[in-house]
Amino acid sequence: MELRTAASPRDVKHYTTERLREEFLISPVFCRDEIKLVYSHIDRIITGSAMPAEKSLVLTAGQELRAEYFLQRRELGVINIGGPGRILTDGKTWNVGSRDGMYIGMGAKEIIFESEDSGNPAKFYLNSAPAHMSYPTKLIRPEGEPGKGVVIVHPENKVELGSLETSNHRTICKYILPGQVESCQLEMGMTHLEPGSVWNTMPCHTHDRRMEVYLYFDIPEDGFVMHYMGEPTETRHIIVRNEEAVISPSWSIHSGCGSQAYTFIWGMVGENQDFDDMDSIDNRDLR
Repeated sequence: MELRTAASPRDVKHYTTERLREEFLISPVFCRDEIKLVYSHIDRIITGSAMPAEKSLVLTAGQELRAEYFLQRRELGVINIGGPGRILTDGKTWNVGSRDGMYIGMGAKEIIFESEDSGNPAKFYLNSAPAHMSYPTKLIRPEGEPGKGVVIVHPENKVELGSLETSNHRTICKYILPGQVESCQLEMGMTHLEPGSVWNTMPCHTHDRRMEVYLYFDIPEDGFVMHYMGEPTETRHIIVRNEEAVISPSWSIHSGCGSQAYTFIWGMVGENQDFDDMDSIDNRDLR
């Protein structure tokens, strides 16, 4: 597990491109037949992945957490952006298809990741946060029929925003949030941009009470996203390629403009779970 410390906005405004990438970019996110984890001191979020192919992968606490098992004091959100796979939690098997998600509550001791086809392995993207109580483990699907332990994203949690005229026509699909899948502090979802749209989260905002991590994907090999960060009057950018992630401190804007349409997963942890608790930034005030 890689450890990263928090960064002050006073310092970040003086960072070089290389230093910005060292502090905030996670690359690569997915490594075949490996679990990769980055522990950030910013709200103590853990971001990472499990990409099983030829073998099963077991999630362990490692020395960094000083815990008997990974979710002894934590909760876990998962979204699969690869081929169909399985997640085993304390002996129960969950079939997790592409774009399916899971919430795994505090106290689950054994977590195993598997793929159905090594030629098209699952890519389980992970966000984990400290937890204070155990909420039920749930399989989350954007479409389908609900069942025991299976939650279908509610219609009100599929939000269409923006327009082609402003280059930000997008659909936000909320996976983990109060009223649908309960958690201690973690929220997760996926935003898909329509063809011809390239801007996400524009107009931009900050939220001092929560930090966020973005995973960008569905980007062609020669494509990229300019991820904008920093204080509104001291903006910086990081060029992000396919399946790379960016850590966004609570004081920073977090917005991107791509060479073409793309998809990204957002995960938030912090003081509250109010999705609309944002401090909007007028476009005229950006510098």
